[in-house]
Amino acid sequence: MSKIRVGFGFDVHQLKTGHPFVLGGVNLEHHSGAFGHSDADVLLHAICDALLGAANLRDIGYHFSNKDERWKGISSLVLLQQVIQLLGEKGWSVGNIDAMVCLEEPKINPHVPAMKTNIAKAGGISEEDISIKATTNEQLGFIGRQEGVVAYAVCLIEKP
Repeated sequence: MSKIRVGFGFDVHQLKTGHPFVLGGVNLEHHSGAFGHSDADVLLHAICDALLGAANLRDIGYHFSNKDERWKGISSLVLLQQVIQLLGEKGWSVGNIDAMVCLEEPKINPHVPAMKTNIAKAGGISEEDISIKATTNEQLGFIGRQEGVVAYAVCLIEKP
């Protein structure tokens, strides 16, 4: 009988004018983008935290501190690859990932297939096992004012 675990991840980043907006490893055209130590990809950060949490391996900040210059400006796809490697070292494999991005603009639906492809390649998993959805915050709060972006993710991991 195999063992399964579920993990939950959350990330938030401030949006700044003239900054690149990377989401799911895709560069989105927009007047502002997420600001952070790495590429500030909230989607991948939430997924990494969900995976790490499910495997009881702490969180993304523990493994990739924003005080460590090695991670400055790094692609979060690299971070995801390293998280998957950590899980593999403990005997875990990814069953599925379900993620939600909350932002007013830009609309991400046209970019979801490319995001899924990036995540599947970085994680060594099937695109069929990755779900990415988006919603707005109905113009409420910091998300509604386009001051920030949030992502949530849940995952299932398995060990034989």
